[in-house]
Amino acid sequence: MSKVTWKSGTFIYPLPAVLVSSGTMENSNIITIAWTGIINTNPAMVYISVKPERYSYEMIKNSGEFVINLTNEDLAFATDFAGVKSGKNIDKFKKLNLTKEKANFVRVPMIKESPVSIECKVKEIKELGSHHMFISEVLAINADEKYIDEKGAFDINKCKLIAYSNGHYYSLGKKIGKFGFSVQKKKRNH
Repeated sequence: MSKVTWKSGTFIYPLPAVLVSSGTMENSNIITIAWTGIINTNPAMVYISVKPERYSYEMIKNSGEFVINLTNEDLAFATDFAGVKSGKNIDKFKKLNLTKEKANFVRVPMIKESPVSIECKVKEIKELGSHHMFISEVLAINADEKYIDEKGAFDINKCKLIAYSNGHYYSLGKKIGKFGFSVQKKKRNH
């Protein structure tokens, strides 16, 4: 069996499906973004790619701030809704019964119902064509304490995070290994 070749396009899946909040506590919006990721460790940097015609685009560009809110199974409906409805016509926080939570380093509200909210400061905007990439420094990571285990570590498996793949949302499955498991030495029994 061989591979089928298609014209060039975007086909790197799955992707995180996140809710990006923008604006201020008084005037805010939420947009669903699947084009996001990590781009650097030190300093911690991430990106989001947004179409310039989106309502959130100007809010993010003007303030230079946003919050990436990770999504889980409980937020699946809100994640889809925030991606298909415009903030020009609706207050998505109210419509989706989501709670604004004050961030520590940006004026943008976090989404209280999100398991993790990442406060971001825009460092550069790359105009790439259909989307503009907001290259941003991570100022703080805010994790819901219900996902912190007895050792003080964040247990991401308890979050039931979701991902986006080729037009569909998926719940992330079971853990199948940890980084380095392929080369880990087996423990000997004495």
